[in-house]
Amino acid sequence: MDLPFPLILASSSPRRSQLLLEAGISFEVRHPRAGEDWPEGMEPERIPAFLAEKKAASVLSGSLPGELILSADTLVFLEGRVLGKPVDTPGAIRMLEALSGRMHQVITGVCLFRGDQKILFTETTEVWFRSLEQEEILDYVFREQPLDKAGAYGIQERIGILGIEKIRGSFYNVMGLPVSQVVRALRGMAGKIP
Repeated sequence: MDLPFPLILASSSPRRSQLLLEAGISFEVRHPRAGEDWPEGMEPERIPAFLAEKKAASVLSGSLPGELILSADTLVFLEGRVLGKPVDTPGAIRMLEALSGRMHQVITGVCLFRGDQKILFTETTEVWFRSLEQEEILDYVFREQPLDKAGAYGIQERIGILGIEKIRGSFYNVMGLPVSQVVRALRGMAGKIP
C-alpha cells in the first residue's frame, strides 16, 4: 500500500511491525517515550485509546512536517478488570490461570496523527480459552516468557493455537493491531491530502 506521506510507527512491538510489513505498508519505527499509566478512575474501555494517544504524542514532538504517526496499545479485560503485561513469571502464570476456561476481551486503542488531523479509535475482540492444564501454562510461560504481552499470551503462539476455542472479532487485533481497520483509517487520511 503506497501512502502519500511517510508513516511512523510509534511502537516497540515486533508484532505490530510484522503485521504492517505483511500488509505491504512501508514505515519507520520510532520508540515512544511514554509510560503505560492512566488517570485513576478512567473507564477501563477508554484506557487503550488514552495510552495509544499518549504514545503518539511522545513521538509527535520530534516528527517532521507531513509525517503520519501511528500508535497502538492493547490491553486484556477480564470481567472489567485490566490485565496488562505481567511484571514477572508468577504474574504471567496467574494471568493465564485467570483466563483459563473463560471469555475475555482484547481492546486495542489506535491513534493516527498528521498535522492537525487525528483519528482515535478502539477495536474489541472477544476470546474464549478452554480450560488449560497447569502443565500447559507452566510450559508456555517458562518457554516463551510472555512478559511483553498483555494478558501474558500471544494468540499466534502455542498457548493460543492449542488453548483458544473461538474468537469474535479481529484475530489481528489480539496480536496487537487491527490491521484492516488501520488500513481503512490510513486510506481515509490519504484521501484528505490535497
